[in-house]
Amino acid sequence: MSELDALRGQLVVSCQPVPHGPLDGPVFVVGLALAALAGGAAGLRIEGVGNVAAVRAVTGGLIIGLVKRATAGTDIVITPAIADILALADAGADIVAFDATRRDGGLPASDMVAAAHGCGVLAMADIATIEDARVACAGGADVLGTTLSGYTGGPVPEEPDLDLIVACAGLGCPVFAEGRIRTPAQARAALDRGAYAVVVGSAITRVEHITGWFAQALRAP
Repeated sequence: MSELDALRGQLVVSCQPVPHGPLDGPVFVVGLALAALAGGAAGLRIEGVGNVAAVRAVTGGLIIGLVKRATAGTDIVITPAIADILALADAGADIVAFDATRRDGGLPASDMVAAAHGCGVLAMADIATIEDARVACAGGADVLGTTLSGYTGGPVPEEPDLDLIVACAGLGCPVFAEGRIRTPAQARAALDRGAYAVVVGSAITRVEHITGWFAQALRAP
């Protein structure tokens, strides 16, 4: 059975604490991951080679691994180098996610996919537009993630990009809906519009963000 079969119609939880926050450490990431699996998640999205290795040590659950690193001369942050793919695969990731937005300084999607496949893992192309998605599909990506929609310039929208999910679903490559999905209703809406699986992060694992939403609502006139 393909790793993707187990994720069809399921929830993936992104266990990425706020950087430098009080929960930003392997022991907390492991706790969040195990709690997510206990709650019914079918997979995990984990940032950092060390965190991937720590989570893999305690579970056989499916892991989407990525690295976030700022690099001079480019806005590409998610898994910017082939060396990152090799390290994530060695740490135990089943799928490696990378930025496939075609911005300056990024490697061709086909090169990143080839590196992942060479390590025996699947490649998830994080995209922002349907044009990104088409190029990633042509490059052999196994999964499209709507992860970067709204994050490549201009004001960040409040709602999930359901239209992009619909458009990507027509390309024939599994689509993982991700980005600003904060309620079960939004997750269901993404699935109903053609998402293969739904990834939720902040609304489950970033306590600071969740607390802020409630606090802001109470302060509103």
